[in-house]
Amino acid sequence: MNEALLRSLTPSVLGILVRRGADFAAGEDAVQDALVEAVRVWPTDPPRDPKGWLVTVAWRRFLDATRADAARRRREDLVDEEPAPGPTPAVDDTLQLYFLCAHPSLTPSSAVALTLRAVGGLTTRQIAQAYLVPEATMAQRISRAKRTVSGVRFDQPGDVATVLRVLYLVFNEGYSGDVDLAAEAIRLTRQLSAAIDHPEVAGLLALMLLHHARRATRNAPDGSLVPLAEQDRGRWDTTSIAEGVQILQAALARDRLGEFQAQAAIAALHADAPAAEETDWVQIVEWYDELVRLTDSPVVRLNRAVAVGEADGPRAGLAALAALDDALPRHTAVAAYLHERDGDLATAARLYAEAARRAPNLAERDHLTRQAARLNAGRGR
Repeated sequence: MNEALLRSLTPSVLGILVRRGADFAAGEDAVQDALVEAVRVWPTDPPRDPKGWLVTVAWRRFLDATRADAARRRREDLVDEEPAPGPTPAVDDTLQLYFLCAHPSLTPSSAVALTLRAVGGLTTRQIAQAYLVPEATMAQRISRAKRTVSGVRFDQPGDVATVLRVLYLVFNEGYSGDVDLAAEAIRLTRQLSAAIDHPEVAGLLALMLLHHARRATRNAPDGSLVPLAEQDRGRWDTTSIAEGVQILQAALARDRLGEFQAQAAIAALHADAPAAEETDWVQIVEWYDELVRLTDSPVVRLNRAVAVGEADGPRAGLAALAALDDALPRHTAVAAYLHERDGDLATAARLYAEAARRAPNLAERDHLTRQAARLNAGRGR
């Protein structure tokens, strides 16, 4: 069974049903039923036209469900006649589905779940497992999201920026269970890039590829975090890096800079350095300045303070940090790092310990705790 083929066909099959008159929720349920049937039938009786087969089965499931529901009789005029079998239309509705699944009326978590289900073709169980929540909880979240967008017109123009935010959220979830969400986000962003010619879509794809290229080196065998400067660069995926840089260069050449392109440029500079000490921090600070101009994000300013500390010295970094709210996530960890660079080991150890108590996850907490212990042990000697 070619699971990748089934998942790649999911958005176009759902798009055809919606254009024929199915509301989003009912159409998506019918497509899921068709996918289950394909898993059962195709291994022994593969169709010559997989997409056409899925459309036919999904449409029949939609008709059956609609006719069985007395509350939907008003739609009988839409579904009385089943379209004759034959080649499916060549129209690609993938882009509209992305926009629909990233509708502004949805919460970010609901938009992510709906995108993975309707565009990614993942099952509710797979999505729940990836997010480490009960399947029933994820089913409720997806059902609410489908009801929310069911009344949205399918031909409404969508917001590319919102779609990109949703895909970036998917990517940042990483992986767990039997679904690698980082790889899934790259696949979906490739799909979006094929459907729409937009430099920021290319920028996001480049950013994902450049970050993903370092994935194998981010954790030690015991699961502990490995900082970027200490990662084994010989194990980075050079193929992904080369592809990411090529995509980024083409996007930047269009002179329509956006935040994902700027982030990708920073990632490319890290990837380009043969060793951590050869990183072009001056140019990285310049790109962070562009990001600040584009987003005015406190998180971007926090990351810029680190880059300034590397380019101009730790005291310059601490001066940049002093202008920021110390309640920012990871602010204390950055302060600890810069104080250590400046030689104030007692303050750094205290701040590392404080940052560990505020850490958002176990891996980060353990890393920061070890940093504090390392400095305290050194001072004791």
